[in-house]
This record gives sequence, C-alpha cells and structure tokens, in this order.
Amino acid sequence: METLAFNNFRVRLAETPAEIDASQALRYRVFYEEMKASPSPEMRARKRDFDAFDGICDHLLVIDADRTNGAPGVVGTYRLLRRSIALQHGGFYSEQEYDLAPLLRWEGEIVELGRSCVDSGYRSGAVMQMLWRGLAEYVRVHDLELMFGCASFPGTEPAQMGTQLSYLYHYHLAPPALRPRALAHHYVPMGILPPSDFDAHAVLAELPPLIKGYLRVGGFFGDGAVVDHQFNTTDVCVIVKTDQLSDKYDKRYRRSAGAVDSL
Repeated sequence: METLAFNNFRVRLAETPAEIDASQALRYRVFYEEMKASPSPEMRARKRDFDAFDGICDHLLVIDADRTNGAPGVVGTYRLLRRSIALQHGGFYSEQEYDLAPLLRWEGEIVELGRSCVDSGYRSGAVMQMLWRGLAEYVRVHDLELMFGCASFPGTEPAQMGTQLSYLYHYHLAPPALRPRALAHHYVPMGILPPSDFDAHAVLAELPPLIKGYLRVGGFFGDGAVVDHQFNTTDVCVIVKTDQLSDKYDKRYRRSAGAVDSL
C-alpha cells in the first residue's frame, strides 16, 4: 500500500523487523503496563507483546518522524491478517474465542483486525484517525469486503459493563448470515438488560473510543462476549462491511506517497 503522509506522521505497513519490534514494544506498554495484562516470562523479559501470528500478519503503523531516538517512532498500530494468508497458517486469532463460520462463508476477501493501540502521548484522536485512513487504503489495495476482529472493554466482570453490552446486543447485533457466536465454553450473554432499562444515547457516549469508531462506519457485533483474563478485558466480535469505511475515509483522505494533509 502507499505511504500516507500527514505533517510529520507517516502511515504505512511495517517494512523491517525493527519496525515490527517497535510495534510490539508499543503493544507491551499499552496492554501490559497500562492495562495490566499478564505477560509470559519471555514477554516480561523482552518488554514486547508477541505471539505466533505476528510473523504472518501485516502491521499497520503510524510513525512520528520527529520521534526516532535511534528506533522507529511507532505511535499507533493495527495487526492485519487476510483470509488468503490465514488459511495457509491454521486460521485466525479470533477463532480462539468465536465460531467464525458465518464470516468464512463470505465469498470475497476478508481481513481480521487486532492488537490496535495508540501511544499514551498521542491520544487526541488524530493518530486513531490516521490508522483508520491507513485501513481504508489497505482495504482498497487488497479489495477487502469485510473486516472483523475482537474489540475490548477494560475489565473482566461483564456485569460491570452490562448496559454497554446490552446496548450493542439490542441495537447493533449482526444479521444472522454474518453473526459469529462466542464458543460455548467462553460464551457470556450480552443482552443482560432489556432496552427499557437504559438510555441508549447515554450508553453510546460511554462506549470505548474504538468501539464507537466501529459504529461510525456501520459496524455490528457477534453474539456473546468473552472474558480474556490474560489481557484483563471483556471482548466482543465486531464486523464491518468495508464499503462504508471506504466512503468515509478512502475517497476523501487517500493521498499519494509524500503528500501532506492538515489534520
């Protein structure tokens, strides 16, 4: 995909092992140091978040060209796995939590999104917008029709986010033909409360920023939440048809390499 340039930021795929390492370092800081996930001894020693999927995924990066200090200045990242690659390597990461059969029946190319995070000093919203614009370019290049992946709420007590899970269940549940379901041994019901028990507009305002971002581009959600004790989160499966993503980001913001856009 093309490099997108916005002032001192560059948005592109990782091109070197050092850039993947920098994205893993960012993930470690966010997931393990900030969000209190539980690292393996090797992760703790290296201060990196990594697993077997890293080697087969594309890594979308936002790089601050003014923040190198001898290492790539990665300040935002997404991990991307296309079906054409996943099928050669045993499947998708999300299959550890969800039955993806409805998505796998989709005839066009699909991509799994994961490990999204932004450096704590860059959370004004601009870096997340750049990641979305990078996703739109990636979608265009690979002719992707569906994006999906696990989005997370902080914490491992679903009852504490009952109104938010109930809102997604009642107002944004995926149609049956595209609805993954949490595996039986992980399944946590999402429709904890009836719609009459909460103010939908107020709950929408309280959702995590990434989940709100998916809703803005027409995202909907699978059936069942999953508690992830390693990452100290409660996960939901999100699905996005990419036509809405392209309409919002690609047509307006795609630029040739070296172009500069004022955010």
